[in-house]
Amino acid sequence: MRYMLLLGGLACAAMLSAATQPPARADEIPEKYRKAVDKGLHWLASKQNEKGFWGANGDQYPISMTGLAGMALLMEGSTVKEGKYSENIRRAVDWLMDKSQDAQGRDGMIGDPTIPTESGRYMYGHGFATLFLASVYGDETDPKKRERLKDILTRAVKYIANAQSTQGGWFYTSKADGHDQDEGSVTITQLQALRACRNAGIPVPKEVINKAIDYLRHSTTERGGVVYSLGRGGMKAPVGGERPALTAAAISCGFSAGEYKSDLCKKWLKYCKDQHMDQASGARIGHDEYTHYYFAQAVYILGDKGWEALFGPTQEDQRVTWTKYRDTMGERILQMQSQDGSFQSGGGFSVGTVYSTSVYLTILQLDKGVLPIYQR
Repeated sequence: MRYMLLLGGLACAAMLSAATQPPARADEIPEKYRKAVDKGLHWLASKQNEKGFWGANGDQYPISMTGLAGMALLMEGSTVKEGKYSENIRRAVDWLMDKSQDAQGRDGMIGDPTIPTESGRYMYGHGFATLFLASVYGDETDPKKRERLKDILTRAVKYIANAQSTQGGWFYTSKADGHDQDEGSVTITQLQALRACRNAGIPVPKEVINKAIDYLRHSTTERGGVVYSLGRGGMKAPVGGERPALTAAAISCGFSAGEYKSDLCKKWLKYCKDQHMDQASGARIGHDEYTHYYFAQAVYILGDKGWEALFGPTQEDQRVTWTKYRDTMGERILQMQSQDGSFQSGGGFSVGTVYSTSVYLTILQLDKGVLPIYQR
């Protein structure tokens, strides 16, 4: 169950955008984090396999790890054509593009079910790979590769749509393979991938997004938390089964889907606040890397004024703001960095150092505002 939550799964409308800070430029990441980011990126790039992929604890989960690590390098500002890590990004893109399936029944899937660690949970890899490739698409200038990438992403979206469960969520494996089930973290991963594709100009069926948001709505308890799975035929989540990590992830995807000021997103935010998630204490919690990977994205969109835009005048110590959260979480991240620049997994809360390093580098680089999926 650990991996199910760890590898789950932004853009903002004018309403929230106006209420928050102006989009940050690449030179606005706080000075105190820049050295840590540079060391982390250097370490991450050095761990790329010569074939172009990254793996967890060796070569495990290569599709997911390559998508996550590739996103961290893109946030530095490098692209497939220029920048310090352009060669690393190009090799990752080429490797993932070669993993796009065109066989009957798996047309559009980005993955390799023959890899043992991917066979039973290939929707995670597909989601993260699609997110990464969609984020690269706009900078691809080679006409042949751009056309091929467009085709891969178009088919990847169709694959996600066909994999969606009757309930509206997604499972570790596709509904088309006979697994008509759902799980929150996989659902989040597919939603963010779809948003990245839409940002890139790839058509995404609106009904797929609407059905997924309805799924998250039904998966939300009266207390505002999202449960692990709605289950076949479920229409109302039972109180007591809330997962803080999934609730944090739901906020970022809710924003991505246009639910900027909805009662649903407000319930999720209030629940996360009640769980003291914004305080980012030094104590390790279950799935904390996954939790803050998504919660940081949501709080970044809120900025320093978004909370009051949603909830009205609020005492300062009761607001969730990006500056307060970043300063607290940032100090915690710095304390966890190893001398070589990596962030070690700890206490069984991670699937490996590549995963942890990719997650924390993503959080530390949000202020750069480089990628559309992470912009206000």
